[in-house]
Amino acid sequence: MRRKKTFVCAAFVLMAAAVAVGGCASGQVSRAAQTDEGHKTGQMVLVEGGTFKHKRSNYSDGEITIRDFYIGKYEVTQREWTAVMGSNPSRFRGDNLPVDSVSWYEAIEYCNRRSLMEGLEPYYNIDKSQADPDNKSEIDPHKWIVTINEGANGYRLPTELEWEYAASGGQKSKGFKYSGGNKPDDVSWNWRNAGSKYLKGGWSWQSIENNENRTRPVGKKKANELGIHDMSGNVREWCWDWYEDEIVESGMFRVVRGGGWLGDVHTLEIVFRGMFEASGVGPDQGFRVARNA
Repeated sequence: MRRKKTFVCAAFVLMAAAVAVGGCASGQVSRAAQTDEGHKTGQMVLVEGGTFKHKRSNYSDGEITIRDFYIGKYEVTQREWTAVMGSNPSRFRGDNLPVDSVSWYEAIEYCNRRSLMEGLEPYYNIDKSQADPDNKSEIDPHKWIVTINEGANGYRLPTELEWEYAASGGQKSKGFKYSGGNKPDDVSWNWRNAGSKYLKGGWSWQSIENNENRTRPVGKKKANELGIHDMSGNVREWCWDWYEDEIVESGMFRVVRGGGWLGDVHTLEIVFRGMFEASGVGPDQGFRVARNA
């Protein structure tokens, strides 16, 4: 299988963490699933399984078949997060903004807690009493052992395969470069358009900071072929998997996909694979949930 654009600049990852320090298709819907300007933030979209139709996908060689699953129509919002977790870690505050500054571990706990609140079987088993032997990070203070209940109907993070399949439009894919289109500003909040004015030229941290860039309410940009919003841009999204390629060994980082308001435009591409330390947080780091169909 092909792999494209396989790593994120380490400086970008560290900068995102530093900024943070500075600053229902199936089952029931939680209390957080309230409307805001017509957006039902608890909605899930059924993704019909099959092989990848997107010709430029990392997995378009036909060897991979995806089963049906549900995925969040929107990134998890701060309203949803607070209703489940009781507090809000986000740097940029707003009920209908995506929750930001959450680690992979916190996303996993959210999934289990939300499942219990809605009478669903938790998808994850979390053991905090000992260190995960597969975790090779030298800076992760947690290293929880997290295993799955494969048949459970509770909330979970999408796998990297599921994420890219949904972002590419599944069986309805039109082969777009970004999730929903070929023009990034039509489908995403990114470093150029997420601030007080539109930025031009090359990526510049100083320009971003001076422009007051930030997250934006979910669902404001054009949806992709499956009706899913913000799979390019706004916040980077945690996936279940360890990141692995020809350079980086498994156990160092977890996969993040979709880019965000902070990164350069190429990170928004459907095929771009990102990585982040599992305990890391950043103002451009969030997630969306999935469930078994």
